Amino acid sequence: MFAKSNLLGTCLGLGLLAGCGPLPSPDNIGPIRVKGGYQAQYRDPDARTGAQAFLVAERMNAETCVSDLAGTGNSAKGGLLTTLSLNGERLSHNDLVDIRIGDDETFNGDYVVSRDGTLKLPFLPPVRAQGRSTNQIEAEIARLLVSEGLYEEAPRISVRVADFASIKVSVSGAVFEPHAMEIGQVSGDEIDRARQAALGSSTEARNLSVALRSAGGVRPDADLSRVELHRGGKRHIVDMRGVFEGRHSVDVTLLTGDEVVVPSRQCFQDDLMRPSPISPPGVSLYMSNLTQPATGNAVSAIGQSVRAVPYGTRFMQAVVDTNCVGGARASSAYRSAVLFTRNPITGVSTVIERRIEDQMRRPDRDDYDPYLLPGDAIACYDSNVTNLAEVARVVGIVGIAAAIVP
Repeated sequence: MFAKSNLLGTCLGLGLLAGCGPLPSPDNIGPIRVKGGYQAQYRDPDARTGAQAFLVAERMNAETCVSDLAGTGNSAKGGLLTTLSLNGERLSHNDLVDIRIGDDETFNGDYVVSRDGTLKLPFLPPVRAQGRSTNQIEAEIARLLVSEGLYEEAPRISVRVADFASIKVSVSGAVFEPHAMEIGQVSGDEIDRARQAALGSSTEARNLSVALRSAGGVRPDADLSRVELHRGGKRHIVDMRGVFEGRHSVDVTLLTGDEVVVPSRQCFQDDLMRPSPISPPGVSLYMSNLTQPATGNAVSAIGQSVRAVPYGTRFMQAVVDTNCVGGARASSAYRSAVLFTRNPITGVSTVIERRIEDQMRRPDRDDYDPYLLPGDAIACYDSNVTNLAEVARVVGIVGIAAAIVP
């Protein structure tokens, strides 16, 4: 019996030490502790809370940025001229077009842009339509009618889009989910019969912004000054900085076969961490709640596997969202929270830990409060008092078992 008591005391002592002893900061491949991560906010907090009079994380993030369009020798004006050449709605294959040539029933009717990107009218050579405006197609038809000897002089011609088809494009580079995609499709419950019967059609579902958002949204390291659009063997530069700067930004209409490449500035840009037409629609987080005072995520109103928060949410906001903050100070203070994330540039995972009470009381807390990215995971750990209570409960169970066993 004496041996059992000694064993029990030893277990209790070890449990107390385990519950009270602080754990070291998580190890990472990158120099996260000294601002070597994707965000400067990942670095370990300075122990001297009064040493930081100003917030410096945003400046530290900007130090690693490569120059944008304004600093590469390409003028913004040159980029704008390239963009203007893409302005206006352009036809793509499978679009439905209404063509009328005076009262000539031979040509009047609805036509679909063929897979090869042409319109095939009777008695005329194929008319190139892929990537062209309706005005350009009208001029081309007029020229062919005269050159083929069907008319002595060009008649009045009307080309109107009756319906835009979906298109297949690809997006790569500094986006969260680079892949080939189909955009512009309309589901059955969204069909407008009145629009289908009317002449003329318009769509924003084939715009560049839709493709970027469908690719998970642009990453915080994206270079929006020189988004590349590859079309027909040519490379166009689109300046989309106006989306975040409150200026007009040209939203190009895409065509089937277009390839979009978003370059990276190799740095984290804090000003891109907010909702926009080209940002992620939100952040789905994987969460693991603490054991006390809640016994599980369900009773804490936390979803079984993920929970969505607005894009631009910070780590501590999500920690509050997991019921990991507050409660009785004697038993609930000095919890910690862990952020599991991944550097989207290198693909290397990172683990960040914060002592919640220390973080809340820092005047420079924002400098060490990371922004959340899609796919991040959060885990909360209970306070030392709760840990000791749990150890005592386990030791008690062991002691009872030891007393029962002869």
